[in-house]
Amino acid sequence: MATPPNEAEATRLLRKALAESLAAEAVLPDAGWRSAVEKVPRHAFVPGFYLPADQLDENGLMVWEPVTAELDHARWLHAAYSDTTLITQFDGDEPDWKQPATRNGGTPTSSSTLPSLVMRMWADADVQDGHTVLEIGTGTGYSTALVCERLGSTAVTSIEVDSQRLDQAAAALYECGYTPTLAVADGLYGYWPEAPVDRIVGACSFRAVPPALVAQARPGGKILLTLSGWLYGYARVLLTVTDQHTAEGPLLPGTISFMAARTHAAPAFGNPAHWAADLPERSRAARHNPERITEPTEQAFHLRFLAQCAVPNSQMTGVGDVLHLVDVVTGSAATLTPAGGSWQVREGGPIKLWERVEAVLDAYDTAGQPAPETFCLQVTGEHQRLRHPQMPDLPLPRP
Repeated sequence: MATPPNEAEATRLLRKALAESLAAEAVLPDAGWRSAVEKVPRHAFVPGFYLPADQLDENGLMVWEPVTAELDHARWLHAAYSDTTLITQFDGDEPDWKQPATRNGGTPTSSSTLPSLVMRMWADADVQDGHTVLEIGTGTGYSTALVCERLGSTAVTSIEVDSQRLDQAAAALYECGYTPTLAVADGLYGYWPEAPVDRIVGACSFRAVPPALVAQARPGGKILLTLSGWLYGYARVLLTVTDQHTAEGPLLPGTISFMAARTHAAPAFGNPAHWAADLPERSRAARHNPERITEPTEQAFHLRFLAQCAVPNSQMTGVGDVLHLVDVVTGSAATLTPAGGSWQVREGGPIKLWERVEAVLDAYDTAGQPAPETFCLQVTGEHQRLRHPQMPDLPLPRP
């Protein structure tokens, strides 16, 4: 159905305003990207989404309110052109946008990423005219449309693991005149039919760099990925590919998180009390306060990623004042309990989880608390190592 003339003008002005705000934030690398933001109608890719309510529910869960043109046209349209991530799916369940329901809690599994982050990703990947691109995580298709507008549809391949999500994105893309190569595929394996490509950009996070992605980038090509893990520590890395097996590049500054690739999501671990019941009664004083990796600061965000490299299969949860570390792979566990301004640690299993975290924190402090961009990730056919000249190497788990 054609957009009414008044709405067409309204969306044109909203796109222009969005482009102006992104330019003011210095996240538009050139005039070509600004033109793409001004042309691509984001509202066409988000017929429905959720926004958080002002208050939590009686159980302390986030309340998510559905937003569609039918429910509140003005709110829907202005949110679509705000620099905000719009959640479009929880727990892999596709909403019925004709009769959407309010949600209490849940884990987001698909979204339209905030435009400033989308543009930052394409800018950091150094996407230029003439490049071919593989995008991992089509989502709503908005990011795909932007790069199609910038490079032309024939230069773009985008893959998505959720077939229903891809069907909806494809319909929106084709309706807007964009015809990239689209496929239902797991980002862990890339997409061999379109290899090799000049740039690979992930809109989801991985526990380590999938070897297939290195193999599918041209020598000299670049891969921009978000790395994450089961402690929910995140880092972004920009790799330059040497050959089909090796790549190297720095971590990038900033605090960015993406939903995990579904095959890399953390497993359920059961009841923390069951794990704590098997720990030895004897405890010791912790050398480091766990708040060093849990506080809402950029340094803690970075430290959590480094700690996660030392205990890659560990997960953390709090029950009251007690923090639990649980490793479902080895059966190791630890608890940290506050005691008069310090913390007491109990550890059991083949790996002393908190002791490993403390070793990383010791090395980090000794090295002068280095920033993310001073670290380099080296990827070979056998190993993936995070390296820093003043710290021991930290391995990433094999994907």
